[in-house]
Amino acid sequence: MRLDKFLKVSRLIKRRTLAKEVSDQGRIEINGKEAKASSTVKVGDELTIRLGQRRVTARIDRIQETSRKDEAAEMYTILNEERLGSND
Repeated sequence: MRLDKFLKVSRLIKRRTLAKEVSDQGRIEINGKEAKASSTVKVGDELTIRLGQRRVTARIDRIQETSRKDEAAEMYTILNEERLGSND
């Protein structure tokens, strides 16, 4: 599945267009490598996402084409979540 679609279906990022923008800015890594919106993700991959002042690392546990809100959190496991200090 494409990275941008996975982020939307899993609700890690609410909108697919936002997921595309974030990945095109180089703020998403798959298994330590910078990823584009069209990158393919699979079960077991680790995603690192920088959003604002947060960095979230998640492991993909399941891939589905669609999901209800209550099922979305079952698609991944949060491994680490940290706040980034400002660069001032």
